[in-house]
Amino acid sequence: MARRTALGAATFEEQFDALVSNVERVIQGKRDVIQMALACLVADGHLLIEDVPGVGKTMLAKAMARSIDGSWHRIQFTPDLLPSDVTGVSVWNRGTNEFEFRTGGIFANIVLADEVNRASPKTQSALLEAMEERQVTVDAVTHDLERPFMVIATQNPIEYEGTYPLPEAQLDRFLMRIKVGYPDRAAGIDILETHGSGEPVDDLAPVLTAADIVKLQEAVTSIYVAPSLKGYIIDVVEATRHERDLVLGVSPRGALALQRASRAYAASCGRDYVIPDDLKLLAGSVLEHRLILSPESQLRGATPADVLESVLGRVPVPSVRAGAGGL
Repeated sequence: MARRTALGAATFEEQFDALVSNVERVIQGKRDVIQMALACLVADGHLLIEDVPGVGKTMLAKAMARSIDGSWHRIQFTPDLLPSDVTGVSVWNRGTNEFEFRTGGIFANIVLADEVNRASPKTQSALLEAMEERQVTVDAVTHDLERPFMVIATQNPIEYEGTYPLPEAQLDRFLMRIKVGYPDRAAGIDILETHGSGEPVDDLAPVLTAADIVKLQEAVTSIYVAPSLKGYIIDVVEATRHERDLVLGVSPRGALALQRASRAYAASCGRDYVIPDDLKLLAGSVLEHRLILSPESQLRGATPADVLESVLGRVPVPSVRAGAGGL
């Protein structure tokens, strides 16, 4: 039986909606995108925002960071950025005659890795241990990262000059990849009004504390996933591994990611159980960036989205009877 969960006086859904509304003050007309991004946060995952320049990728990341009363750092990834700029470095203290560790930009609750694909592969790899293990090892000494910890990375897919594509191992560590997209006409007018005389993100006040986010992340783990839905997740990822249009299907980490994301999304909707629609809605954001197309399918102009849609169309969706109750 799924459990009803409340955090203090406000339920999970109420606290999540407060976060969404706060970010919406800066990012107009993109409530569904904001919900996805914040679901990634409460699922204790990392987020890759990929889209064309000027649609608000960095603004979304900054608004999320400012909505939480925790520490946050912005790291501008450039070709000359060093791994030690990200993780930190040990320096000699002449006064104490010993080495001291000086933290890098990765030591924060929310880390904005802006234009992450502009840094060299060596610098990009400095993120791997931090993203997976929530720790940093420098000079054989391990330093734990404070919870919550989230990397929000942005990249422009159409710019190839001076960029280094993210390797598959790093892409797999992002729980979700989303696109912001262009605003509609009404939202465009709101943007002209809101951003015409300044940047409202600079005046954004936090609505939750870092401790609140940790509680939300812990609450997500109690969301019920029926055995038939777990089987559906495995059937989907297995199908990608045998898809002839792919040279790389979804890893076990990807299967876990889809379950975590679906739990977080269900909780944000006020439910303490996952339904099939949650999995189908999130499959694209969670799984597409983990798929590698075969050369033949690339020549045909296929995309990971096309292949995943085909897989989802073939795998039978279980019928799950939802239990009563909510968050």
